[in-house]
Amino acid sequence: MILAAMAAAVLQPQTVVTVDSSHRLIEGVASDGRRIWLSSLIDRQILACSKQCSSLATLPVGLHPFAIAWDAQRKRLWVAADCPPGVPFIKACERGALLGFDLRGSLRARISPTAGTFHPGDVSAANGQVFVSDSQNGSVYRLTPNGRALSAVVPPGVGKSAQGSAFDPANNRLIIADYSQGVTSLDLGTGARTLLLRENGKPLRGIDGLILCGTGLLGIYNGESPGELVAFRIEGDRLKLREPVKGFTMPDPTQLASDGNRILIVPNSGWEPALKGQANRSEGAPVISFPLSALCQG
Repeated sequence: MILAAMAAAVLQPQTVVTVDSSHRLIEGVASDGRRIWLSSLIDRQILACSKQCSSLATLPVGLHPFAIAWDAQRKRLWVAADCPPGVPFIKACERGALLGFDLRGSLRARISPTAGTFHPGDVSAANGQVFVSDSQNGSVYRLTPNGRALSAVVPPGVGKSAQGSAFDPANNRLIIADYSQGVTSLDLGTGARTLLLRENGKPLRGIDGLILCGTGLLGIYNGESPGELVAFRIEGDRLKLREPVKGFTMPDPTQLASDGNRILIVPNSGWEPALKGQANRSEGAPVISFPLSALCQG
């Protein structure tokens, strides 16, 4: 009984910081272990947070920050900046960009594919590899080693709505959450793409944010309300799912990140009221955490 109570206490989420309610929609979260960064989507700002949050940078006019990722090798904060169609508070355009900011908030890179539309919604960075996904046509791009261009690893039209991705260096593969098709594995050596099915033979749809966590992965499921945190391991071409925090659900979650010791999540991001045209939030968005060791296997 004592051990069970201790385990339950460990897995209670802790609120790290609460973003002021004037920032109506908080989409992305990233950390270098010292700082936490958030993307404030409607007002086009990147926030830097400790006990409180302040503006680090404002995106160029016409672009809004979706997911963000910290690239420890290049010392860059990468931002999937977009202007997607069908969002009432965004003026749509054909091309978003992958933006790179330094620690002072100065814009150091603005990168897009050389041709076609580009609507980046998610970005991941690990082991010097940066990947950005297109939420509108399912394509996924990798940042070239010189950090100046993008090359397609999943061409447009192969997937449907690419979201979070996680680089698995041990197997030289990229795990991709395609919101409509399901979770896929991309062999970066051969280019082979495999749809990974659950144990019941069905795809795992509705996954948004995704990160590597020990020998498995953690993802944000928001295909239904409320959303939840899911964990899975890959065994061959199958996903073995588990519930990392029993009975824990979240309203309107999107992204998650690791700071090396904790898993950071932004529940109650604000998408639902923003899409309904509500001008203000009744309360700020919390950033919550769980101990990394409690959620990750291996």
